[in-house]
Amino acid sequence: MADEKRFLVDVGMDGLPFPIKAASKVEPEGQNTIATISVKARIMHEFEAEWIDRFIQIVHRHRDRIGTATLRVNTLDYLKELNATAVRVDFEYPFFVEKRTPVSGEKCLVRYSCGYSVKVPSLDNKPKVFFRIKVPCITTFPKSGEGLPGGLFGQLSVVSLEVESAKDFFPEDAVALVDRHALAPVYSFLTLDDQTAIIRKIHEEKKTSVVMVDEIKGELMANKNLDFYSVHCANFGMLHSYATVVGTEKSMWVPFSGYEDSEV
Repeated sequence: MADEKRFLVDVGMDGLPFPIKAASKVEPEGQNTIATISVKARIMHEFEAEWIDRFIQIVHRHRDRIGTATLRVNTLDYLKELNATAVRVDFEYPFFVEKRTPVSGEKCLVRYSCGYSVKVPSLDNKPKVFFRIKVPCITTFPKSGEGLPGGLFGQLSVVSLEVESAKDFFPEDAVALVDRHALAPVYSFLTLDDQTAIIRKIHEEKKTSVVMVDEIKGELMANKNLDFYSVHCANFGMLHSYATVVGTEKSMWVPFSGYEDSEV
């Protein structure tokens, strides 16, 4: 028994599948989904195995609507009940957004990978809540061009957004943001007319991932609710067996003259 009572640093649980209601713009009560939850707490005293039950109890307590506000309270509960000096909570979950196809207007549900990370070092510090989402879309393959045989052609791009905000940054808004600046959005269903319109657009219009990322950054910069943002894009060109990447994030030291706030 003496060997089991050691002074540990980090304890917790990892990979717990759990039903939750994720914050949604169109569903005030939250969207039902299944999250994979990990919680880690830093303690500086003897650890008791039954404390793991407290992790599960707190998850049950706040499962009705997982969002920025509830996760701040959730993390503080871990600090208090475990007498911890630091806590990190991670949620990974699928989220479905209903979209209409561009020509026929057919409804379709598109799945997006979302996540929350909450960090708080102690009771004297406010929890930091980071929301992230991956949004697939279509951009122009950089080596294609109007003057080349075959003209313009596209590539699959996956935009990874991460934001720290005092208010909920809803998945629906993140998807709409990327779709506005992509060459074309991605759908789960397309009629023949929809397919024809998107293929024509890919061959006639040009929007590279670099331009798209810069435009997304511009909108995020103008959002005064964001304490931090990052936008990264992985591009899967059909001529390569690897992905190319481009990205940027808010920094305290890179000047930008286009906005009153000089941070980018």
